[in-house]
Amino acid sequence: MSAPLPKTPDWFDRQPLDRWLRERGHDVFADSVAKVCAERLYQPTNGDLKRWITALDELPAPSDRSLWYSDGKVRVIGPAVDSIGLRDTLMAFHPWRKGPFEFLDLSIDTEWRSDWKWDRIADAVDWQNKSVIDVGCGNGYYGWRMLGAGASFVLGLDPILRFLMQFEVFNRYAPQPRRHFVVPMIDTDLPEKLAAFDIALSAGVLYHRTSPIDHLRSLAGALVPGGKLVLETLVIQGASPQVLVPEDRYAQMRNVWFLPTITMLERWLRRTGFEAIETIDVTPTTTDEQRSTDWMTFQSLADFLDPSDSRNTVEGYPAPLRATLTATRPDL
Repeated sequence: MSAPLPKTPDWFDRQPLDRWLRERGHDVFADSVAKVCAERLYQPTNGDLKRWITALDELPAPSDRSLWYSDGKVRVIGPAVDSIGLRDTLMAFHPWRKGPFEFLDLSIDTEWRSDWKWDRIADAVDWQNKSVIDVGCGNGYYGWRMLGAGASFVLGLDPILRFLMQFEVFNRYAPQPRRHFVVPMIDTDLPEKLAAFDIALSAGVLYHRTSPIDHLRSLAGALVPGGKLVLETLVIQGASPQVLVPEDRYAQMRNVWFLPTITMLERWLRRTGFEAIETIDVTPTTTDEQRSTDWMTFQSLADFLDPSDSRNTVEGYPAPLRATLTATRPDL
């Protein structure tokens, strides 16, 4: 007989998510979410997790503050507090990679200008009254922007607890009823034929997967028939169906496996059952969009490019080029 699961902590309230799933007949997935969250959040020896929970308790009270995300920004508004102490508390969650955010009178200048990427995908689909699954969501920045664009419900998946805690920094000020959730899961945790969401977003994830086909299949399975995929990933230039497989690292990242041409990416999408495939944007990543800041003090893109030729990475591969495509899961 298996031991009972540990109870998830009080600050991690996902009961509204559980109800949303069960009301739509996804009881098996709801049970899986509860089980995985309990297992991954019950880490009494994780010193970082303890420190982050303490930092959450040090944040200003949510009773007279609120989160706004309907004006193109994600920000906590309300009475000001000591900025130095607040900054120290927020820096407990460093590095801040996706954003930017505003917290009272502090601007969190994140590594990525994720608002630029959002501007590229904002008009890709109709978010109004749609349910969305954001796979590899990081700290949930895009989820808030989706709600601001009219989405009815957003579920983000990301296994990195630091990003989950960054989400909780802002989630505690969100209006009721809660409509945005992040859970410490990945696409392989999804049931094969979940068919629960109108839109699936995968931004900056595909090239980290050892099996891009399995990743696309999981996204297709998460969508209702007729659902839309928004896929953003690294690509290489070329008209023919080709794939770059780095020998070791790509831009100093070990976990980059496949960089296809757009032609090959379209083939992958067709093979995994998508149709109505459209490329909506192709943009080189610049050091204005991804860079070190006071809120992300580690190395960033400028350190990963060839100092004598920024068209290449330090390993000699083509510098990061990102494409955004949309596709539709057919009505079955």
